Amino acid sequence: MESPGSVPARPLSYEGVWRFTAPAVDLSVPQARHAVRDLLKRQRVPVRDSVVQALLLIVSELVTNSVRHAALLSPEVGVEVGIGAEWIKVSVEDNHPYRPKALETDHAQTGGRGLLLVREITREAGGSCAVEHTAAGGKIVWALLPFGAPLGGAPVREGVTSPRQTL
Repeated sequence: MESPGSVPARPLSYEGVWRFTAPAVDLSVPQARHAVRDLLKRQRVPVRDSVVQALLLIVSELVTNSVRHAALLSPEVGVEVGIGAEWIKVSVEDNHPYRPKALETDHAQTGGRGLLLVREITREAGGSCAVEHTAAGGKIVWALLPFGAPLGGAPVREGVTSPRQTL
């Protein structure tokens, strides 16, 4: 809360929200990952390399899930990157109504663990992730990572997000 007569805090030069769409095809997965990496470099976000790598893995997993499981009803995938003073939030939106849940580890299966991986990465980084409904009946799956905290047990910042359905 600002005191009377104080000057409002200016956003940092790297803060903002960027959104792009991509066709729901396999080629969009590495393109989305590269676009997010390039955005972080272009905006000169002071983020640890370990957090960048974690974020890029999350982008890959979320876009892959939309491409594999939602393309029939959602020929396009939306990717949004929000960068705050101390956090990065990546969201992937599609028009498929199915709300995914993180599966527990099943060593007999070779796939199906992407959301479990996203959930564990965000927890390790001290972040959060969830699934939200869209007004059009689709979903947004998002993950938020604090970029100043090292991976490995950093506390979750209170009040940063309000998840609707936790993964």
